[in-house]
Amino acid sequence: MPPAGVKSARPAHRCTECGYASAKWVGRCPECQAWGTIQEFGSATAPLRAVTAGPVTAPARPIAEVELAGARAVPTGIAEFDRVLGGGLVPGAVLLVAGEPGVGKSTLLLEVAHRVAERNGPALVVSGEESAGQVRLRAERIGALHERLYLAAETELSAVMSHIEQVNPTLLILDSVQTVRSPGDGTDGGATQVRAVASALTAMSKSRGMTTILVGHVTKDGAIAGPRTLEHLVDVVISFDGERHSTLRLVRAVKNRFGPADEIGCFEIGDAGVVGVPDPSALFVSRRTAPVPGSCVTVTMEGSRPLLAEVQALVAGTGGGGSPRRAVSGLDAQRVAMVNAVVERRGGVKLADADVFAASVGGVRIAEPAADLALALAIASAAKDRALPEGMVALGEVGLSGEIRRVGGAGRRLAEAARQGYTAALVPVDAGAAPPGMRLIEVPDLGAAFHRLF
Repeated sequence: MPPAGVKSARPAHRCTECGYASAKWVGRCPECQAWGTIQEFGSATAPLRAVTAGPVTAPARPIAEVELAGARAVPTGIAEFDRVLGGGLVPGAVLLVAGEPGVGKSTLLLEVAHRVAERNGPALVVSGEESAGQVRLRAERIGALHERLYLAAETELSAVMSHIEQVNPTLLILDSVQTVRSPGDGTDGGATQVRAVASALTAMSKSRGMTTILVGHVTKDGAIAGPRTLEHLVDVVISFDGERHSTLRLVRAVKNRFGPADEIGCFEIGDAGVVGVPDPSALFVSRRTAPVPGSCVTVTMEGSRPLLAEVQALVAGTGGGGSPRRAVSGLDAQRVAMVNAVVERRGGVKLADADVFAASVGGVRIAEPAADLALALAIASAAKDRALPEGMVALGEVGLSGEIRRVGGAGRRLAEAARQGYTAALVPVDAGAAPPGMRLIEVPDLGAAFHRLF
């Protein structure tokens, strides 16, 4: 028994994924919801260690006297990739690029390394999943051979450090961070080891002014594999998305310390590699000679870029008198259900005994409320079997009472639609001035919109 007045030491526990501390063991982490990651690491009553003042790396200076030369972005020469990064690669920055297997991450980054080797200096590509010969074959296929582009196949952190010392690159690409081992830091590919590898490479990048791009795996639900702290360690987190049956690839900045965190880059993958698509609106809109029922075009905002997107709907009677089906592709299922209910209740369109299918064209995912009006019009058009007027777009958020609200960036959205040849726009009241060559149809609510069109 411990002496009177002295608490007995209790074991403390910590989550290996997110670092959450707990006094007792639990099966599921309350912070990151991961199972089986709580491990005992010490005593909850361990005394605190006193910390004294120590030497500093550099004296504190007034913020106006801090130099900016080393923090300016250097363009890579790939316009769509530079748009996502906020202008280019920043010296000393660490980037994390994640995406599903086979989506084209390695091909795009090999092209980035080739452009950097041509423009800025040596680039080093370290592959832990492929041999140097396999990477060379891909480089020949996309025309990415250069004398200052170096390749290495390593899975040991110490060997990667040696290659960095020998080559002294301006850009390091590690494919992937989960395949590199650091002896003494947990199991291969585990959370502790991934964190140790990322921390070591981050420290080296900052000290040498070397840009580092880490390729990360994703789990089956699309999240970045490994500890959540990995995303906090890096400066930029980029998501590489794309459907296997489509050649379109979307690159999004999930986190960016040097630029906007909501920009999007569009690429098309083919035999010549991953090629940027500067005007992707045509990929998300169907080209047909005459309008058809159940289709409406809207304009979404991806960062600062307006993109035309088409929403399609199909309304059909339930076969056999069963429960009506609701299927969604490329749209938010909860928002589609809400708009579907508003269309029936406030718009007077009977949908209770019908199957409703809604989808976006071209594999793009539409999640913003500005597409609500286009979705409502597509559903009503399909239910009434009447096509919408040709050359018309729809912008607006639909409320539960049926009112149509204004959306941000209406001027840029309408200007993009006018540039693509659309001559009419169904918009909320006070949406702004119409661009040249376009007529605005202002409607206060969903009932007025249906009355005007149908």
